Amino acid sequence: MQPNLRLLDAELLERILSEALALIFQRGVTVQGPEASELLASAGARVENGVAHIPESLARRSIESVPREFHLHNRAGEPVVKYGGDNVQFDPGSSCVHILDPETLEHRLTQSADLVRLVQVAEMLPQYAAQSTAVVCNDAAKEIGDLYRLFLVLWYSNKPIVTGAFSPHTAPAMINLLVADSGSLAALQQKPRAIFDVCPSPPLHMSEFAAQNLIDLARAWVPAEIVAMPLSGAAAPATLAGTVVQHAAECISGITIHQLAQPGAPVVWGGAPAIFDMRSGITPMGAVETAMLNIASAQVAKTFGLPTHGYLIGSDAKCLDAQAGQESGVAAILGALGGINMISGAGMLDSLACHSAEKLVLDAECIAMAQRLLQAVQARTESLALEMFAKAGAQGDFLKIPETRKYFRMEQHLPSKVIDRGSLHSWEQSGKRDAFARARDRVKEILAAYKRPVISPQVENDLRAIVAEHAKRAGMAHLPGI
Repeated sequence: MQPNLRLLDAELLERILSEALALIFQRGVTVQGPEASELLASAGARVENGVAHIPESLARRSIESVPREFHLHNRAGEPVVKYGGDNVQFDPGSSCVHILDPETLEHRLTQSADLVRLVQVAEMLPQYAAQSTAVVCNDAAKEIGDLYRLFLVLWYSNKPIVTGAFSPHTAPAMINLLVADSGSLAALQQKPRAIFDVCPSPPLHMSEFAAQNLIDLARAWVPAEIVAMPLSGAAAPATLAGTVVQHAAECISGITIHQLAQPGAPVVWGGAPAIFDMRSGITPMGAVETAMLNIASAQVAKTFGLPTHGYLIGSDAKCLDAQAGQESGVAAILGALGGINMISGAGMLDSLACHSAEKLVLDAECIAMAQRLLQAVQARTESLALEMFAKAGAQGDFLKIPETRKYFRMEQHLPSKVIDRGSLHSWEQSGKRDAFARARDRVKEILAAYKRPVISPQVENDLRAIVAEHAKRAGMAHLPGI
């Protein structure tokens, strides 16, 4: 039995769905993009002055055509990430502009070397089922920043990738990179390696780029993840229920465009819904209400049986302190109990602005605890306790019986040495090192043990040629990070 957490009762869930479907028809969705508007109009939506009024029947037909499950594959072609049902997986957060320097503890602009370091750490941690294009590479030309970070992840990782395009001009080149990595478009479509985040603009606005991106991904059969970002109180209703309605409306409208372009193409009901802090004017990703919004939004998707995504485990703390641990740990547990298929956000600080390899290591320990919780309590032996008591004897010496040796590793999650479970004396003897110091040591160990994937020379040449061509046009003299 997998434990689960649901925040919406049946009546409220029905009201949310009813209002979301009414919202995209009565108020409508602003759609910038002639092709998306034409698709909607030809399918029966009323499009007036750039606003598409999507009838419920069209929305429901589109939802019905979405695959209920699909896999992302690693470089070897193995299906290692499953979207659908209550499967739960994690990947690092994406698109940070700052990195926490582990030596100075300063936030500084991210470079290609920082992305490489993050990828290498995530590659070695089994808690991360997928990689992400984690940071913006400020030493790469801005106009190919999305392409370049995908290139670096492909260069240094065998895992599936959660990525996204910054512009309509680079999206086809990013798909070409994935085709080169897979060997052919058919191979990529059969065993997709990456999924692309596509973000509507709240409230109820689909930019020309977002709409076209959905169309292009659908027609290429490359999985898309609709990352709706309603901001409760600022760019969404102040109530959590109202924000979930908006989130559902934005996801449904995106799914409708996507499925009209290519019925049956894989797409995910995802997002990064959050509250707006009225005191500071920031988006608190570590707030419990932000976790609640993600869980509730996933629950709405699950009524249709759709694959899900959410943004959790990021912290609003500026360094790896108690606040970062508290916010990240709580969110990892809640997101896992919500049965969200892909949970993004690990490694992030400062309300998703800053990344940290050391936080990736600490978050991996939070994730491991959440993964253990999902295994629940199991009956591993025919007699739950009676036979073990008989073998332990009158003194109750369970350390000596064979069941203890056989089962303790199954029953107990054994954390890495980043987590200190030793005595006070051993902690003092080791220099009284705190969790950040231990995480910094662990990162160094991981980087020393990391080995770059074995990639065929032909694939390497093809990847490099695609990026080099675009880099040259953008005025880049060399390819940083490789």
